[in-house]
Amino acid sequence: MTELPKIATKRNQHQAMRIICLCLFSLIVALPAAAEPVCAARTEAAPALERLQGAMAEGRFIAYQPTDLKVWDGNPTRASEASIRDDLAALRPWFDGLITYGAHSGGELVPAIAKELGFRAVIIGVWDPADEAEVANALAAWAEAPEIVVGLSLGNEMVFGGRGTWTDYARAIKTFRKDAPDLPLTITEPFAIFLDEAEAASVLRELDFLAANIHPVFEPWFAEAPAFNRAEFVVKAGERLAAEAFCGPILVKETGIPTAPAEKGFSPDAQKDFYAELARQLAPSRLIAFAYFSAFDAPWRAYDETPVPGAHPEEAHWGLFTETRAPKPVLEAVPKL
Repeated sequence: MTELPKIATKRNQHQAMRIICLCLFSLIVALPAAAEPVCAARTEAAPALERLQGAMAEGRFIAYQPTDLKVWDGNPTRASEASIRDDLAALRPWFDGLITYGAHSGGELVPAIAKELGFRAVIIGVWDPADEAEVANALAAWAEAPEIVVGLSLGNEMVFGGRGTWTDYARAIKTFRKDAPDLPLTITEPFAIFLDEAEAASVLRELDFLAANIHPVFEPWFAEAPAFNRAEFVVKAGERLAAEAFCGPILVKETGIPTAPAEKGFSPDAQKDFYAELARQLAPSRLIAFAYFSAFDAPWRAYDETPVPGAHPEEAHWGLFTETRAPKPVLEAVPKL
């Protein structure tokens, strides 16, 4: 989980500082489409994709990493089954869909536990698609709960983070297609990467759905913008993806506002107002929906390595719940299911 580039796209850098004027999002809606969006339609994955689209339209997703799973100096701790069960029990009153980040260190246990607790959909994340053990874990988790696993996300911001290339994505997709032809596949990058990088098109053509990260907090106008414009940015960016990059289902995997530090303009109230406004502007549908990001605070992330140099204390505070699973004020604006 990393930051977006500071400017929405390379083509509109000169416009970005003008966003804080009355026409806050003109740069997104005014640019002509660069190309026709690409789209894959595979009959093998249709049943699971149908369940995914049903969960997008009728359920509520949240990005989730176990509270027990922490990474120190690149070494993950292992999350216990009991801790994962407690995590998911805390989430279940508000959420019935999960998006994970890895199938290792206990993350591979999530689908089976989620099934027991009545979740309707899980998108399994594979942090390193080149890791044969993690790939095997993901496929085994899918085989154990095929009725709840609705998709698999390969990597997370691998291109943006410098951990991989579009060729690596293509190779991973080919491998998974061979081993699991009826499992819907996606990848995750900041939305600007999908729009700006020419090599993205060949990979997008192979996907069944698109998972994109759209973070208004990393735009230069964020501090001066009200909740309406912060939410509208997510909506307009999603529209650009649909118009220019991908014509299938689009799930905004990451968007949100941390609850600290206050000196950066982050607060529990800002988080609550943003999600209330986003829910009003972006009604979930079978073609586009957003996931809440993320489930729990993770203090260790403040010290985690990111592609953007410098300290990032906000990374510790993305959760809708604290690290001890206490709900934050934002959940007052999210009706229980």
